[in-house]
Amino acid sequence: MGNTGYYTHRDFWKHEMGRGHPECPERLDAIEDRLLATGVADALERHDDDIPLATLAQITRAHSANHMETLEALSQRLVADAPAGGPAHAPLDPDTSLCRGTLLAARRAAGAAIAATDAVMAGRLQNAFCAVRPPGHHACREQAMGFCFLNNVAIAARHALDEHGISRVAVVDFDVHHGNGTEDILAGDPRVLMVGIFQHPFYPFSGTDHPADNMVNVPIPAYTRGMDVREMIEAVWMPRLEAFRPELVIVSAGFDAHREDDLGQLGLNENDYVWITSRIREVADRHAKGRIVSLLEGGYNLDALARSVEAHVRVLADL
Repeated sequence: MGNTGYYTHRDFWKHEMGRGHPECPERLDAIEDRLLATGVADALERHDDDIPLATLAQITRAHSANHMETLEALSQRLVADAPAGGPAHAPLDPDTSLCRGTLLAARRAAGAAIAATDAVMAGRLQNAFCAVRPPGHHACREQAMGFCFLNNVAIAARHALDEHGISRVAVVDFDVHHGNGTEDILAGDPRVLMVGIFQHPFYPFSGTDHPADNMVNVPIPAYTRGMDVREMIEAVWMPRLEAFRPELVIVSAGFDAHREDDLGQLGLNENDYVWITSRIREVADRHAKGRIVSLLEGGYNLDALARSVEAHVRVLADL
């Protein structure tokens, strides 16, 4: 007990959506380099050879079988057409495309979420951070979108509930974008409480119209600074989390609300991520035996992303 796991896999580098795309493999390089250079990596229990692929049964706790069939058919077509010089990508929306390595990476990312959940629930780890890609929180039950194909957080939450005999899981999402896919999958499930902050109005332009009772959405205007965000979290998230008493906390850890990230217009910095992570830890320590599984979502300014992940992981690891 007391140790923090770090999950990543070389398959995550096999997904790419074209030159210049912000959701790129270099994001993971930046994180790896920062954790090594600062010595944080030395304090983590690394898992990169023992991450399974998520099974269809595990994935379809959150997604429809039709969704997986669609992704598999597109992937197989890209592979089949490769020798004849076929396209390298299958566009799914203006910002999201599947390449030959995408489905492998996505299934491995969901597998990392499940493996980390199993380790934390078994007490082999106190908590875990999963440096995964593609991200997941925009992936809906029936649709890939917003750089996301499989919803890692929702898959992990349903896995924990169905396989580990617990009845309450909290999902915390601090990405600059609303986790519409997670809400689509988990809305109305009384076993889950989801709390989130997100810039609004902003992509995907959701999260404010009559959310379900188990969704605690906090829309934030552009250019809001960290101290104001902290006040909103304290006033809105914390009472609901305390009343819910989660037995596991799963985090959609997006770092694109950082003031240096051009994909959003919020004003957070590393100290804000330290504060948010500390508040999450306090809830987990009181109610969930400290159990936290954190999964990388957004964050596209490579230097700000790396510094922010370091700050987040330092709190998880008591450094």
